Amino acid sequence: MVFVYHNRKYWREELHPEILRLFNEFHIGVALFFVLSGFLIAYTYFDEPMRSGKAYARYMLLRLARIMPLYWLILTAYYLDPAFGKGQFSWLSYSLFHGFSDKHNLDGISQAWSLNVEMTFYFFAPFLCLLQRKHLLYLLATLLLLFGISWGAGEVWHRVNGNPGRFFYPLTFISNGIFPGRSLEFLAGMLLALAIRNKRTALVEKLKYKTTIGFIGILVTAYSIGLFQSNIYEDGIDHTGGMLLHKIALPFFVVLSLAGLIYERTWLQRFFSFRLMILLGNASFAFYLVHISYVSIKLRQQVLLPDRNFFLLWLIAIALYLLFEKPVYNLCRKWLK
Repeated sequence: MVFVYHNRKYWREELHPEILRLFNEFHIGVALFFVLSGFLIAYTYFDEPMRSGKAYARYMLLRLARIMPLYWLILTAYYLDPAFGKGQFSWLSYSLFHGFSDKHNLDGISQAWSLNVEMTFYFFAPFLCLLQRKHLLYLLATLLLLFGISWGAGEVWHRVNGNPGRFFYPLTFISNGIFPGRSLEFLAGMLLALAIRNKRTALVEKLKYKTTIGFIGILVTAYSIGLFQSNIYEDGIDHTGGMLLHKIALPFFVVLSLAGLIYERTWLQRFFSFRLMILLGNASFAFYLVHISYVSIKLRQQVLLPDRNFFLLWLIAIALYLLFEKPVYNLCRKWLK
């Protein structure tokens, strides 16, 4: 979905307007990932990281080992390339702090803005799980507080010296570009995970056709968000109605589709269980890092196929996963033990 979203501009003239309307909202693939991430982290780690400082440190180091080495490899290649980074290395990009800035969040590997959102969630996730076990209201209040602190920090910074880097500024950036504004997506996945762990899923299990309703709901929501587009160059989430659908309706249908994949025997569940699909799932982080920006541009300079190099980029992603990402991660896990 995200690949289509980033390449839709090349197909605008050939696509039916209503298909283009839908494709213009395929950025929701990021929201799907955030909900899934919230589910997986809450289900996998639950209370383990909060048992001690050492346990929390190990948890964070494992998350860093899973994401940062491959990102740093591609980012370094970008900065060493005289046609791109020109040797102008930035600590903001290497630390992912650039993701807190509306001015710099697309620097280097442009799609890495969402890595900042993901790593911020990893940082807070164990604490959020702890709050949720005490009471959901504590968790909601904390997320609201994080949003308020981010908004307030950006506004104060802006009033002091104009906030030239636009860190935590403006409000629209906070809502779409950093964790406090995207936290409801992670929260939805966390709630499903904790419900499953606590065996409070009777209502979900009784509901029939969860997979069908969930996936159709995702597409219908995407199209409905598109109805708020003013033109073919705009996203529907730029308007209040589209934003509300994105923040509330979309996470609900994603959670429903995940519950369907967990509890229902369907052809879609079997399809996602194929060994090829599992391999693509494992290599999907590498694909995310190469599907646009530096690697994709370098590849297009050599060859450009009608599919915008979709399959070639997948081959590169699989190679990066098998030859670099997986061995480095396994080495880090062994060391951390």
